[in-house]
Amino acid sequence: MTPARTTRLLPQAYRPLFAHPDIRRLLPALAASDLGDGMSVVAVAWLAIEIAPPGGSGMLLGAALAAYALPGAAGALLFGRWLRRLPPGRLLVADSRIRAVLLGCVPLAWAAGVLHPVLYVALLAGSSVLHAWGNAGKYSLLAQLLPPEQRLAANALVSSSVSASIVIGPALAGFLAAVISPAWLIGLDALSFAVLAAQVGRLRDAPAGKDGEHGGDGEGAAGPVGADRSAAGLRLLRRQPELLGVLALTWFFNFLYGPAEVALPLHVTDDLHAGAGLLGLYWALFGAGAVLGGLAAGALRRFPLWPVTLVIVAGWGLALVPFGLGASAPVTLACFTLGGLIYGPFTALSYTLFQERTPAAWLTTVLAARSAALLTAGPVGTALGGPLIALLGPRQVLAASGIATVVLAAVGAAIRVWGQQRVKTPAAG
Repeated sequence: MTPARTTRLLPQAYRPLFAHPDIRRLLPALAASDLGDGMSVVAVAWLAIEIAPPGGSGMLLGAALAAYALPGAAGALLFGRWLRRLPPGRLLVADSRIRAVLLGCVPLAWAAGVLHPVLYVALLAGSSVLHAWGNAGKYSLLAQLLPPEQRLAANALVSSSVSASIVIGPALAGFLAAVISPAWLIGLDALSFAVLAAQVGRLRDAPAGKDGEHGGDGEGAAGPVGADRSAAGLRLLRRQPELLGVLALTWFFNFLYGPAEVALPLHVTDDLHAGAGLLGLYWALFGAGAVLGGLAAGALRRFPLWPVTLVIVAGWGLALVPFGLGASAPVTLACFTLGGLIYGPFTALSYTLFQERTPAAWLTTVLAARSAALLTAGPVGTALGGPLIALLGPRQVLAASGIATVVLAAVGAAIRVWGQQRVKTPAAG
């Protein structure tokens, strides 16, 4: 079947993406790296348990999981002076190459018998140090390659790939771990990033400044950003309260999700008196719903993005409330699936708002700051979950997280209405 005929089988919103040669080359490589990361979520933990000294598995497990994610926030702050000068494609290549090399050292060190816990944590930390910049480069590259009307669909595909990896990756890792060591699964993740680096390196350079609405000064996303332009970028954020509003909404949304993530396993064991199978079913159904919801985001282009984003936040909160009402497992499974479906478009919409409101010359810097800030939201919320569960119980924490999220959406809507009225009032006078 020819590519043209294959494209005609796709929904209308996605056809231009698969007709675009660079995007058609990029998307499978991104999906492969997402799948590799999905497997590594399990493999990193299993390998930590295998190599931990007696009585130290808990400490090493926590250190390994933190090292695989958190250094990206530090990298966004420490290396901004140099990395914000790079075009988005080179940022993505740099991050992918570092991850490929350092994660690739894990199975080699394991096979050589020298994978000490300290070396393991150091390799994981080094592999994630450019994570915020690589993520910023990925979405900035999409904005650079595509016109504004196609970005939401592209963001939806990319975020759906991440959601799908949450479902498929751990299950595939569990299957493969019966045959090979988790160290080799991390090696497969490294290989996926090597493929991504190679594919991004093959992309044609997009013409600078092609997006006139973003490059008001004539410079495109690939243009260098010196110290004076960095200061201008910070001034831009201060002049764009909408961008700060999107970031604040997303931070608190992720923060309020943290306690629910901790409470759900305890709800399954303590309240429902069930096992790991039911917990896995909750997350599998949530992930399946998130994939479908993410793909549906491509059709939301015709709606105002801000109101839809606020509705998603409120909808996810409402999906958690039945947990606190003592609903049965089938009912809460349905609610969690619906919650995933509602949540699915959020990431794509959030990135699209940033892409549309940020001048192209500052997009990678702004998105890197976004990623760095959001890397702190989940861990803070998760840390809060433990004391709350001890005080209230898991079922009540799930409901409280949902109610607080609905309140967050209401506050966000009120602030937005107030801000719009402030803008209109001087004009009316």
